[in-house]
Amino acid sequence: MPATESAKKRQRQGEKRKLRNRVYRSRARTHIKQAANLMDQGKLEEAAQTAQLAVSALDRAAQKGVLHRHNAARRKSRLMQRLREAQEEPAQ
Repeated sequence: MPATESAKKRQRQGEKRKLRNRVYRSRARTHIKQAANLMDQGKLEEAAQTAQLAVSALDRAAQKGVLHRHNAARRKSRLMQRLREAQEEPAQ
């Protein structure tokens, strides 16, 4: 338990921030998972649209400080690489 008033306040602020940040993190994860599921099902047009939503959600999370910008960039890169590979696969 925090002993000082300032430590108690920091704890309260941390709880508020955790709840606020969870929204952005969850939204990004949800879009990424949806895009991955659509790619697995072969619905590439819908997957591309969902991937764009995921990219937007990751950018927003990075902007808000929920994710580090390099972390968001890495996730976007991996998602788009997977989408690219899924689009090339049927052509071969």
